[in-house]
Amino acid sequence: MRPLQRTIKRCMDIVFSSVMLLLLLIPFVLIAAAIKLDDGGSVFFRQERIGKSGVPFRVWKFRTMVENAESHALGVLTTAADPRITRLGRILRRLGFDELLQLVNVLAGQMSLVGPRPTVARQVKRYTAHQRRRLEVKPGLTGWALIHGRNALTWPEKIELDVWYVEHQSLWIDLRVLLTTPRVVLSGKGLYLEKTDEILSGDETGR
Repeated sequence: MRPLQRTIKRCMDIVFSSVMLLLLLIPFVLIAAAIKLDDGGSVFFRQERIGKSGVPFRVWKFRTMVENAESHALGVLTTAADPRITRLGRILRRLGFDELLQLVNVLAGQMSLVGPRPTVARQVKRYTAHQRRRLEVKPGLTGWALIHGRNALTWPEKIELDVWYVEHQSLWIDLRVLLTTPRVVLSGKGLYLEKTDEILSGDETGR
């Protein structure tokens, strides 16, 4: 992506995330209150992820699992039948509302609207030189791999799609991803990992 396009992309990130955070302020307050009333636990979930050039940062999400969920069962991994997901959390995940809080990360410049989904350090340690190209851009709230299958894809397939995005990124592709994302998210397809081998491989779906 050329310097001018990068500047335009950052301006889009700032404007869109600012407007959306203002529009979603009341829904976010209601979601936070509902989470608190549901089980009395913390409202937010923050986890370290790896950003552009391998720099770590902490993502913001609404908590959708029981407190200290990482210390039980599959740790940071989850499946559709995971009993750690709360009643409200299952709804938030289905609608993608838990991830919308990452607009804060976009506004802060740690993420972009479009890019590879942020991953955890243990995955990055396993990257090949080719796969590390995934870290040449900021992670995204949505991305090329997300609109092409989400967790229905294998771990290597997702990374390959992310690398393709890095090599072909443009404002037009970003616009295509943004316009396609609502349909993909609302369809519910690929929301959870389905194959045991993928679960054991170390992929991560967030919460």
